[in-house]
Amino acid sequence: MKAPRFLLRGFRRPNEVASLALGKLERAVLDEAWNRREVSVRDIYLAFEERIAYTTLMTTLDRLYKKRLLDRRKDGRAFFYAPAVSREEFAHGIREDVIDGLLGHGAEGVRPVLACIVETVSDHDRELLDELERLIKEKKRELKHKTD
Repeated sequence: MKAPRFLLRGFRRPNEVASLALGKLERAVLDEAWNRREVSVRDIYLAFEERIAYTTLMTTLDRLYKKRLLDRRKDGRAFFYAPAVSREEFAHGIREDVIDGLLGHGAEGVRPVLACIVETVSDHDRELLDELERLIKEKKRELKHKTD
């Protein structure tokens, strides 16, 4: 049975979580840092064609640093920021948080979530279901080797 697609109050789809966790400017600044590998406030200011106040960008970079998404080093009076996580690690962290939220309701809540995953995967593509089965077998072998 195909489930209707709807949103509950306060719930977002995983692809929306990143935009909620970070504001638009934070996301744009983080994208720029990922593209350049290291940036200063001035670099970002020029990249945004001086349309955003320098102090706003300084605050945004500092917030990303405090959220542990950027590392920073001081050179003279200026800070230089570098990504603390890759794009892939960021996306993985969001997925992990969403899954943890779904499975964090104890053993009673796990079975319906897993059943829904299997149902959704099989609706999309039989090959995905085979891949899911392969991943499960691989994880079981890995866990068995750890206990041996």
